Amino acid sequence: MPGEAVFAGDLSFIGLADILQMLGSNRSTGVVRITTKHVSSHGLIYFKDGNPINATNGPLQGIEAIYPLFGWAEGKFVFHRQKVQVEDVIRSSRMEIILDGMKMLDEGLLAKIGPKSATEVSGIESGDPKHDRKGGLPIIKGPLVDYMYVIDEEQFRDGEQIVTEGGHGNWIWVILEGSVTITRQTPNGPMTLARLGEGCFVGALASFLLRGHVRSATVTATGDVQLGVLDARRLSGEYATLSSDFRGLLLSLDGRLRKITDRVVELYSKEYKNNGLAKNKRLVMKEDSPKRAVYAITGGEAYVMRRTAKGYVPLLTLGEGDVFGNVPFVDLGHEPRRARVLASDDLKVDKVDSEVITREYDGLSATLRNLVDSMAACVSLTTTVACHLKEGKRFG
Repeated sequence: MPGEAVFAGDLSFIGLADILQMLGSNRSTGVVRITTKHVSSHGLIYFKDGNPINATNGPLQGIEAIYPLFGWAEGKFVFHRQKVQVEDVIRSSRMEIILDGMKMLDEGLLAKIGPKSATEVSGIESGDPKHDRKGGLPIIKGPLVDYMYVIDEEQFRDGEQIVTEGGHGNWIWVILEGSVTITRQTPNGPMTLARLGEGCFVGALASFLLRGHVRSATVTATGDVQLGVLDARRLSGEYATLSSDFRGLLLSLDGRLRKITDRVVELYSKEYKNNGLAKNKRLVMKEDSPKRAVYAITGGEAYVMRRTAKGYVPLLTLGEGDVFGNVPFVDLGHEPRRARVLASDDLKVDKVDSEVITREYDGLSATLRNLVDSMAACVSLTTTVACHLKEGKRFG
C-alpha cells in the first residue's frame, strides 16, 4: 500500500541529483517513483533515513538501477513517505552516487532521455559558458533556509571572491540564491574542491567559535550570489548549551572536513606518501561493522581507511578529542559502512551514548542542524573525490 505522496515534480525542472539531496537532507524514508514517456518501465528508489538502500529499474537492481535514471531529463517523479521493507544492498552514499552518476553521464556511458543537454541533466549549473565543465563536481544543496538566524544579506557578482584562502574572518553565511565554488591552491595550480548551492554554508564551524580563524580555502561566486549573514552570537550561544560529548562531535566533524580536504589536495598534487601508516596497526572497526557504538578518543590515534579499486587510501588520522564509530544521524562515507578504522597501540577511548547525542541532534535549531548536515555532505563528496584520485581519475 503506497504511503503519503509528499514530494512530486517534473524531471525537466529538478533532476535526480537534486532529488537525492533533498530526500537526504530531510532524512526521508520511503520510495520515489520515476517515470518517462520514453521508457516503458519505471524506476523505484528506496530510501531509509535519507540514504538510498535499494532500487529497481526494469531488470536492473540495486545501485545499477539508479545510474541510468541520471539520464532521464524528461518525466515525472513522486516520493511516497512510508515504511521500507526491502534488502539494504547499496553501499555507496548519496553523494558518491551523485558524483559517479554525473561522471558516467558526462562521459557518455549513460543514455540521455529527453531534450536537455548532459550538462543540464547532471545538475551542474552554468557559469562561464566558455569554461569546460566536463567531469565537474555536483552542486551540493541544502534544505530550506531558516531565516530566524539571518541578520543581514550580502550580494556578490559573478567571479567575485567572497573568502580568500589564508585570510582571517569569523563570518559565516548561508547561500540564499546562486552558487559558489570552493578552491584550494596546490603546487599544480588551483583545485576545485566543491560547488555549493542554496541552503549550504560558506564558512566552517570554527568560523564562529575561534577568533582570528584562518580561512582554509577560497570561495568564489559562480554567477550572481545572494548570501545571508548568520547570527554568530546566537549560534555560539546554542553551541554553549550542548553537552561536552556533542560539542566534541561537532568539532570532530569540522576537523574531518579539514583533514579530508588536505588529503585530497595531497592526492591531487601527488604529494601524498603512505609511508606505511597502516602497517602493523590494530583493526578496531571493519567495513559494514555491526557495532552501533560511538567512541571519543582520549589518547593515541585512530586511522580511517577506505578501500578503492587500487587498494586502501588513508583518509585521515583522528586524535584526542575526535569521535569515530556509528553516528546515527550523519553519513560521511566513512565508518562504519564504507571505511575501516585502525588504531595505534596506545589508543584509548570513552564510549559516547549514541541515543543521547541523537536526541540532542534532533533538538538543534534548524540552522545548526543544517550546518551539521552540510558538513557531512561535504565530507562525503570530498571522500569520494579522494577515492577517485587514488584510482587515477580527475574532476574539473
